Amino acid sequence: MSILRSESDGSCSQFLRHTVQFGRNMRTGCKISLSPILEDDNCSYIQQKLYKAFQGMSRTEDFAVTGSAHSTQAEEWMTILIENCSVEAVNCTSCCMVPVTLEIQILWTKVGLLSNPQAQVVGTRHFYHCQPLKFLDMSMVPVTTIVTFTDMTDWPEPPRGQPQMHWKLPFDIFFPFKISLICRRHLKMLCRAALSPLVRSPGWCFVSPPHVTAAISRLYLPCQRLRNESIRCWSNIPFITVPLSRAHGKSFAHRSELKHAKRIVVKLGSAVVTRGDECGLALGRLASIVEQVSMLQNQGREMMIVTSGAVAFGKQRLRHEILLSQSVRQALHSGQSQLKDMAIPVLEARACAAAGQSGLMALYEAMFTQYSICAAQILVTNLDFHDEQKRRNLNGTLHELLRMNIVPIINTNDAVVPPPEPNSDLQGVNVISVKDNDSLAARLAVEMKTDLLIVLSDVEGLFDSPPGSDDAKLIDIFYPGDQQSVTFGTKSRVGMGGMEAKVKAALWALQGGTSVVIANGTHPKISGHVITDIVEGKKVGTFFSEVKPAGPTVEQQAEMARAGGRTLAALQPEQRAEIIYRLADLLTDQREEILLANKKDLEEAENKGRLALPLLKRLSLSTSKLNSLAIGLRQIAASSQDSVGRVIRRTRIAKDLDLEQVTVPIGVLLVIFESRPDCLPQVSALAIASGNGLLLKGGKEAAHSNQILHHLTQEALSIHGVRDAVQLVNTREEVEDLCRLDKLIDLIIPRGSSQLVRNIQKAAKGIPVMGHSEGICHVYVDTDASVEKVTRIIRDSKCEYPAACNALETLLIHRDLLRTPLFDQIIDMLRVEQVKIHAGPKFASYLTFSPSEVKSLRIEYGDLECCIEVVDSVQEAVEHIHKYGSSHTDVIITENEKTAEFFLQHVDSACVFWNASTRFSDGYRFGLGAEVGISTSRIHARGPVGIEGLLTTKWLLRGDNHVVSDFSEHGSMKYLHESLPLPQRNAN
Repeated sequence: MSILRSESDGSCSQFLRHTVQFGRNMRTGCKISLSPILEDDNCSYIQQKLYKAFQGMSRTEDFAVTGSAHSTQAEEWMTILIENCSVEAVNCTSCCMVPVTLEIQILWTKVGLLSNPQAQVVGTRHFYHCQPLKFLDMSMVPVTTIVTFTDMTDWPEPPRGQPQMHWKLPFDIFFPFKISLICRRHLKMLCRAALSPLVRSPGWCFVSPPHVTAAISRLYLPCQRLRNESIRCWSNIPFITVPLSRAHGKSFAHRSELKHAKRIVVKLGSAVVTRGDECGLALGRLASIVEQVSMLQNQGREMMIVTSGAVAFGKQRLRHEILLSQSVRQALHSGQSQLKDMAIPVLEARACAAAGQSGLMALYEAMFTQYSICAAQILVTNLDFHDEQKRRNLNGTLHELLRMNIVPIINTNDAVVPPPEPNSDLQGVNVISVKDNDSLAARLAVEMKTDLLIVLSDVEGLFDSPPGSDDAKLIDIFYPGDQQSVTFGTKSRVGMGGMEAKVKAALWALQGGTSVVIANGTHPKISGHVITDIVEGKKVGTFFSEVKPAGPTVEQQAEMARAGGRTLAALQPEQRAEIIYRLADLLTDQREEILLANKKDLEEAENKGRLALPLLKRLSLSTSKLNSLAIGLRQIAASSQDSVGRVIRRTRIAKDLDLEQVTVPIGVLLVIFESRPDCLPQVSALAIASGNGLLLKGGKEAAHSNQILHHLTQEALSIHGVRDAVQLVNTREEVEDLCRLDKLIDLIIPRGSSQLVRNIQKAAKGIPVMGHSEGICHVYVDTDASVEKVTRIIRDSKCEYPAACNALETLLIHRDLLRTPLFDQIIDMLRVEQVKIHAGPKFASYLTFSPSEVKSLRIEYGDLECCIEVVDSVQEAVEHIHKYGSSHTDVIITENEKTAEFFLQHVDSACVFWNASTRFSDGYRFGLGAEVGISTSRIHARGPVGIEGLLTTKWLLRGDNHVVSDFSEHGSMKYLHESLPLPQRNAN
């Protein structure tokens, strides 16, 4: 965390800042110049500039010192700061209140043993002092930052006769902040609600013990507003909150529900904890696991660890002791080479466990201490669960440790454990014996009524055949009863249990109401986040569930799409065209049903209020849209007669040896789209015409529309028996999980916001992504531009459909056109169309009173907004486009043919136009019938992508007993490499 720092002349440094050191109160001051932005209508801009100066380069969530802030709440948190000054302007309606002082109070508490307390930061609060802008000297505004540290430790009296173990405050210290956030929106209720340390609001009920009430009373100061004083309110610290423990008794049905798990058991197998040589621990892997457990513990969850490793750690220690105990004489006479091969006796496992338990626990304790978390060791045997009194004592101990925010680390007492017994009890449902750590973890999970059991091993999960075999497939979800179809292999290299023991223990825990995930904890690429990924609901390992989905899994859908796509590609071109014609007819014949389903989507979206106006426009369907869709589909059908299997090259390699290159489908396409149901029939028609299998993942905001459109698509496919070629993913699959199916999906095509495209490009692992992340389109107005053409083209490019990716975002104007009638006409037209103008840096420098300066020249507004910038020449316009554009669509307006050709040849974008609107960049307008998207990449397809962009090629070689040796130096044959004429294309 850093604060303002002054230069030698007293001004605020733009690059250097003071770093806040824990426990050290600080006060810094410097001056900021605001003279270039003195206009009265720039109040919010000045506020933002000062807030940004106080905040520095840190992200907003970084102000939460504990590091557990959630980025999605940053915008709400900033709103509080902005309104801080707005509230102070209640008695001065014409004032512009700006922040001049920032107070940061850091709250911390002591945790751990009284003899060795640790400091834990629990949060921060921020308060801005504001003053009216008109009372300040804008040439140099003095600003101040104050940092103070407040100890919030509240030591309760320990029970008599018990050790004095004190832990951090056992209540949600941020509860008053949350209540303040609610009250902030209702200023009249704020002061009244804040007078009580125990606040109630809809959905909240807070009861605290007596020793906590005093602490909250001290924390939650009343909100005061005196005539000459500022209003003080707590800011909402953006910490992740976890729901209270759910009612136990039924396991989670879906992975997406795992994020609600409150109490979690993590079982670490021997293969996870130990090194490959079985002597010693895998320290790096173990440290990563401890970090993940600590992160979840600090989120408010209750974590328990069932660990192996004592035997391996003890074996390492005992081997070391044996080597050291050899006599010096024996070591000297043996020689260095023989010393390495010195025989070490076989070590008994119980002795190794006795020697390794203390060291293993010391290692865990040292690691957890780095995260200010205390750990406690519990050793158990099977007898501890059969003796009712011991069982109750164990249960009480674990509950007390969890209540005190301690992570219990449980292990079987391998130093005294009896030999393993037969698995007879695993066949029942009431009892499970503790034979290994798998059964121990399952028993503890059920006894403690945990929500989730994570079993980490050295395999990815369960496979339908032995892992490593050619046809082995990872089982994503395992259901009770499926174990009959699974063949279990041998045990892991270490440990007592194997996969069969893990599955039986997992099913027993599942029947007891605990969800289970078996995953790989040793893979170097995922072990660093495997536990947190599981809790977040990502597709990791095998998830045990009692609820089978109604339909096929997404993996099964992908396989069905591939099989259906291959059958589709084998159809005659006329048959594929017939399917598309039928789909076009259904769009018009079933118009009423489609519009009714779309109406439901629109009503739900408006009621929830989550969609912006541009997205609502994309979501809406109409009769004219459906008619246009039908026309586009018929164009696709007419142009698809010779798309698949077309010969594009023929070569005679040698006599009777002919080579052909022909077009073929890519395979299985995954198209992800949001808020645009009209995309579904368009993409489906293109996939059908090109013979590709198709997986569709639409946004939930268009669920009803997508459902009926997919039903109509499958109805059209049914006329030739290829219904399964197009699949709609209706399960709760996350987009990130879909992008990992690299063995089932050949190409991903995202259709949606730039953020969606960027997320998919980042998440795709080994699968090509076709699309563009942004549509930053430029229009350059040259000095030789026609007055009549300029306003028409600009209006159409920006205002016809501002939410489209091919809409104008930046208008480049030649410097000589400033203060001319043409420039005035452009500005007047934009004003009439209610387009908000942002000034580029050069454009702002030419104006005395300019619009707000643009924050970035790489912005896709997607609304009635655009940036205007000035350039000195067509060469500078080209350079600007290359630097700030997205290689989508760029336009020049000029009557000078030479200038236009220079622009067309030098602009390196997918679409470059002369005297035409950017909106022409569209598959339908290009005559492609429709498009799956507009690609700005440079490989395979670029610009609007139609049927041709969904095809690849393969080579066909026809010979007659040809071998390569015949073409050697002394062979009988010679290469010809003659180009042959292509067969005639279908005239239709």
